[in-house]
Amino acid sequence: MFARNSLIRDMTFRANFIIETISSLSWAVMNLGFYALVYNLMEHAGGRTIAGWTQHQFFVFIATTILVNSLVEALFMENAEELSELTRTGGLDFVLLKPMDPQFLVSVKKISWASLGKVLLAVALLAYSLPRIEGLQLSLLQLVLYPLYIVLGTLILYSIMIALAATSIWLGRNQSLYDFWFYLTNFSRYPMEIYSGRFGAPLRHAFTFVVPILVVINVPAAILAKPMTANNPDKLLLGAFAVAAAVGSLVISRWVFTRALMSYRSASS
Repeated sequence: MFARNSLIRDMTFRANFIIETISSLSWAVMNLGFYALVYNLMEHAGGRTIAGWTQHQFFVFIATTILVNSLVEALFMENAEELSELTRTGGLDFVLLKPMDPQFLVSVKKISWASLGKVLLAVALLAYSLPRIEGLQLSLLQLVLYPLYIVLGTLILYSIMIALAATSIWLGRNQSLYDFWFYLTNFSRYPMEIYSGRFGAPLRHAFTFVVPILVVINVPAAILAKPMTANNPDKLLLGAFAVAAAVGSLVISRWVFTRALMSYRSASS
């Protein structure tokens, strides 16, 4: 029902829908073109990898980034941004009166179909890059684990987003959510191997174990492009941690949302 209503809404303003779709696709394509240029320059300079990722392995990483972010933007971003307005105007009263879980209703009320267009780009990029990774032979296990970890990564980002959005119930207004969200998730757009050394290592640990955004993209991308094996226990442990991080993030975000609702003052009170 929510998906249908959202599609009807988008089709009512078709020009806006088309512009949003083209805009989001253009940004993803330009981002891809930038990294293709970087690898081309590196190849001429005698280099082949960035933090151990070859060009086509990194394209798998980019495709995974596009896929996860497009799912989050399509399913949850607009709803999370609207929570602040619902709180300010009293619209949250009507949500609480409905015989459904408030967090579920707030989270999936609208779907941004324009953002889903990037899913096709991500799939096309995967189809292009995977056959070009030297020595890669995909197994059934990889093909099963990849979408599973895509879902887990999406849930981690959703948990962080809804917890941030819930703070608007305490603050009354939180219009800077999108900006803060962009700054935070920007760390997940690069392989975790680049976070090393005196300054990088603390960031790597903080954004892996405290706010687990680095596992969101790195784990599923590595499953396809750089398979985890028994000879690489660190990656196996990271994969197991990603599962725990998804569960833990959902539990914590649920607690934050529930606590925030307890502080909500009805517009009629």
